[in-house]
Amino acid sequence: MDITVCQTTEKPGVLAAEAGAEHLRQVLKAKSRAVVALAAGSSQIVMLEHLVRSPGIDWGQVIAFPLDEYVGLSAKHPSSFGRYLQERFIDGLPSDLAAFHGIDGAAEDPVSEAVRVSRLLQREALDVAFIGIGENGHIAFNDPPADFDTEEPYLVVDLDERCRQQQINEGWFPSLEEVPDEAISMSVRQILTSERLICTVSEERKAEAVKAAIEGKVTAQVPASILQEHENCQLFLDEAAAMMLSRE
Repeated sequence: MDITVCQTTEKPGVLAAEAGAEHLRQVLKAKSRAVVALAAGSSQIVMLEHLVRSPGIDWGQVIAFPLDEYVGLSAKHPSSFGRYLQERFIDGLPSDLAAFHGIDGAAEDPVSEAVRVSRLLQREALDVAFIGIGENGHIAFNDPPADFDTEEPYLVVDLDERCRQQQINEGWFPSLEEVPDEAISMSVRQILTSERLICTVSEERKAEAVKAAIEGKVTAQVPASILQEHENCQLFLDEAAAMMLSRE
């Protein structure tokens, strides 16, 4: 795992966007299109702000998938990830994407919706996934203990209380009762299929999860620890998120 700790005024999201953009440029030189997966959440705001302004990317050759979406929320809901990505990614691009395959959180049958978007993703190969790490160590909405075995691209998952409380703490929901208790999430194994992983983490509240993910054993109780097994994962941290790491 390639770890970059930002010790200057440069934010990890800026460097993550630069790394991801450069990889996309290289992919598009080699083939006719690129496929990306995108996370939502506080850690991705700065990264997306800079990614959409990155030069030299023909977004008309890019297909995008979200990492996850809440069950029960439509794309019009102010806290939905569909709306988040529409406002912070799609609307900021200089041209239309080749395709954006969103998840319908308001679908009557979430399992069928997971299957639908899974079939779309199975036609593609992920070139880069922009991800974060949750306070409970999750990647996407794969809360502990995460399913490390399923090969399905997307699945319906339960959200644990710590994950749901994080959404309140970050200001996405006013109360725990309003945070959905289920989501459709890209699976751990599907995330690991991406050629490049760009992981952005900031703030002291993530420090414990970062330490466990990087320095602990690989375990479903710390889903992000599986990143240790990926050959091309770049982790961008600010000083606060890295504060508990051993320094040599």
